[in-house]
Amino acid sequence: MSVIDTIQPVTHDLGQFQVRRVLPSRGRTMVGPFIFVDEFGPAQLDVGAGMDVRPHPHINLATVTWLFEGAIDHRDSLGTFATIRPGQVNLMTAGRGIVHSERSPAEERQGGKLYGMQTWLALPDGAEEIDPTFEAQTGLPIVEDTCAKATVIMGELWGARAPTTTHAATIYAEIVLAASGALPIDAVADERAVMLVGGEATLDGHPLDPYVLTVLAPGAAMRLASDTGGRVMLLGGEAFQTKRHVWWNFVSSSRERINQAKDDWRAGNFPRVPGEHEFIPIPEVPNTVSYP
Repeated sequence: MSVIDTIQPVTHDLGQFQVRRVLPSRGRTMVGPFIFVDEFGPAQLDVGAGMDVRPHPHINLATVTWLFEGAIDHRDSLGTFATIRPGQVNLMTAGRGIVHSERSPAEERQGGKLYGMQTWLALPDGAEEIDPTFEAQTGLPIVEDTCAKATVIMGELWGARAPTTTHAATIYAEIVLAASGALPIDAVADERAVMLVGGEATLDGHPLDPYVLTVLAPGAAMRLASDTGGRVMLLGGEAFQTKRHVWWNFVSSSRERINQAKDDWRAGNFPRVPGEHEFIPIPEVPNTVSYP
């Protein structure tokens, strides 16, 4: 099988749901522009409980939120308010700096479900400090075959292109296979990876382990299949030539820029999120870092 790496997830138990992180890892920081990959759920929330991520800052990256089940209210320092639901991709480009919060809507706190992906894309050289923006895209292209359905979230795959903005060459798709379903993975991209996030699936006949990021060899045409049904994420794109650093919620080609962002957050120099009065302080030891 044309696999060059497998990355086991680091699991964080947040009480109501688990978050499984595969990037950044000690062995690999990025796959294409993807520099942070979290899968969360599936979870059945207790009545009165939900997601409550207080306002926090980002620089030099774009966040991509994609849900399989549930809903999340997004608020940011641009004044944006958007409720993310399945079938809608939310792209928040931090650029020179943005602050946002993520919380479960009131109706989801009555025993709702939560299941999805959050990824970060590093911004390319020359675009790291662009103005912050937000977009929510629906009506994404769907590629269907017998017992197989793929939603193109970003970039172009199987001849279909998503309307979602890309700052670097990017591919991102959700693939749902019914029993006996199969789909070719023949995307032209510098770097590609797949993650099984539900059910079961094989890649060229080899079983995929749940929540493990399987990095594929460049240029290798492969076949994704399932006997009983499964859900798989495909992601990747252009390989960055300039190293990116990650510390907490900050990504940059410059460690000095990250240190400046730390100082700015401590000093209260980032813009505020309208209607929010809480914030997440700088951690002493963050869960998210790049190595070395």
